[in-house]
Amino acid sequence: MTTIDVDRSFAELTEPLRGEITAHCYRMLGSVHDAEDLVQETYLRAWRAFHGFEGRSSVRTWLHRIATNACLNALESRQRRPLPTGLGQPASDPSGALRTREEVPWLEPLPDDLVWGRPDAEPGEQTVSRESVRIALVAALQHLTPQQRAVVVLRDVLAWQAKEVAETLDMTVAGVNSTLQRARVQLAKLEGGLERPAPVLDDARSRRMLAAYVAAFEEYDVPRIVSLLAEDAVWEMPPFDGWYRGAEAIGTLISTNCPADAPGDQVLVPVSGNGQPCFGLYMRGEDGVHRAFQIQQLTVGEHGVEHVVAYFDLSLFARFGLPETLPADRVPRTA
Repeated sequence: MTTIDVDRSFAELTEPLRGEITAHCYRMLGSVHDAEDLVQETYLRAWRAFHGFEGRSSVRTWLHRIATNACLNALESRQRRPLPTGLGQPASDPSGALRTREEVPWLEPLPDDLVWGRPDAEPGEQTVSRESVRIALVAALQHLTPQQRAVVVLRDVLAWQAKEVAETLDMTVAGVNSTLQRARVQLAKLEGGLERPAPVLDDARSRRMLAAYVAAFEEYDVPRIVSLLAEDAVWEMPPFDGWYRGAEAIGTLISTNCPADAPGDQVLVPVSGNGQPCFGLYMRGEDGVHRAFQIQQLTVGEHGVEHVVAYFDLSLFARFGLPETLPADRVPRTA
């Protein structure tokens, strides 16, 4: 077989798996930037070892093993990536000053297009469930050690047998089982663990709620925003280290700190991440130009919007395929 044939065979076998390998690395690392780097490293390692692949396991299992060990090596020199709610501090005063923690490597959202954006994917194909990458679960995984994280992902997300996990991580089966048990106990203490599935809502109802949410922000109608939030909703916005609980408190936070003054100052562009609705929020400057301001990620429940993470890392706009400034033809006429 020629080098060209080998390259073609490798690509045909592994490229359809890129989305799920990206999701796997993201669950382990909590960063879309780091995940993309580790996917590249995984594919490079796999290509170099492809001549020795004997087919004793599936290509999918083989690639996940390489990715898992690449991620574990990377995690030796990386801190965990929390959200503000994961810092162990109480809810903040919504009328107080905002404080950034630039030194903290914050959890990042995962754009859906990186996982489900393959142009040749069949309409019904979904090897990665949206449930398995929801932001609450990934945030909970950050509280585990790297080894615990790997065991949980391989056993409870990918449904591997304990023996397969033991071989991948160079552990005993007993060690895998005890590690999994300890990790499950830890996850059970955290909101968003595997035992707390995200609510499933009627699509039409969700669309109406999200449309109302967009309209409320674009009209800068804070009372309307508050009415769309669940009573015990949580709002957090890294790199600011505070977090806020309760619809009224969030309304106070927005009224006190949002730079918008009037309808049209904000424009929300829909995207999606972690299988959840997201919006790129653009804020109008004094020159009338709407510039990238934050990515909002919403968890919608039966009683309204339950959780909003507003990411102020502007590099995420490019990851979501969004421009830095909003072209005039994409600004609503009301703006």
